[in-house]
Amino acid sequence: MAGLPRARKRFGQHFLTDRHYVERIVHAIAPARADSMVEIGPGTGILTDALVPSLEHLHVVEIDRDLAAALRERLPAGKVTVHEADALEFPFESLPAPLRVVGNLPYNVSTPILFRMAALADGLRDCVFMLQKEVVDRMVAMPGTPEYGRLSVMLQYRFAMALAVRVPPGAFTPPPKVDSAVVRMAPLGVDRARAQDEALFARVVAGAFSQRRKMLRSALRGQAKPEAFDAAGIDSTRRGETLSVAEFIALADAAR
Repeated sequence: MAGLPRARKRFGQHFLTDRHYVERIVHAIAPARADSMVEIGPGTGILTDALVPSLEHLHVVEIDRDLAAALRERLPAGKVTVHEADALEFPFESLPAPLRVVGNLPYNVSTPILFRMAALADGLRDCVFMLQKEVVDRMVAMPGTPEYGRLSVMLQYRFAMALAVRVPPGAFTPPPKVDSAVVRMAPLGVDRARAQDEALFARVVAGAFSQRRKMLRSALRGQAKPEAFDAAGIDSTRRGETLSVAEFIALADAAR
């Protein structure tokens, strides 16, 4: 596509340029006029342009100074607010809740952004993100599968997730070396199952997957005593990849 800015490796930039996939992503987002929505990493604005007609207002967060300036110059100021900022530092809490967060996440910081969204889940309506397909596979993975891990558990603790669209490398300029996919993350709500100590829960999950082939009694030697496994009804010879989110909650609660 003529006129595209040069992608910057340090920002993990791959610009979506195939309008067929833009339409499919917009369909997955299903924007409504009154939505409070923010787009992360608008880049050249191809998705932004497709969203603006359906919304009263759209916020966008772009870390690249030149791209942010170009967006600010050509987008209608009354309809779009361009924030030149790092999504890992931007105060999403300052935008009206419940907030919808969308975007093509930079490959090099996608996981930290996902954990940031998990911390903000109670103020979100949903997130619709495009990421590397292998990351989406990990996000939606079920226990007992090779993709199931810490990311799976920590996100599924707060969100219901579904893969919405698969996107090939040729839909981007420059094309990445991997397939991409669009995932929808819907917060589970205030009545979801919660660990009594969420910091301990996070440590138990991290420990369980720190050495995947270890049995839980070895992997969690510093977090859970033998009696905690008995209280939770979990065999300590199992491996972390076999535990459901509910079992991780039960184990963390028993380990307090």
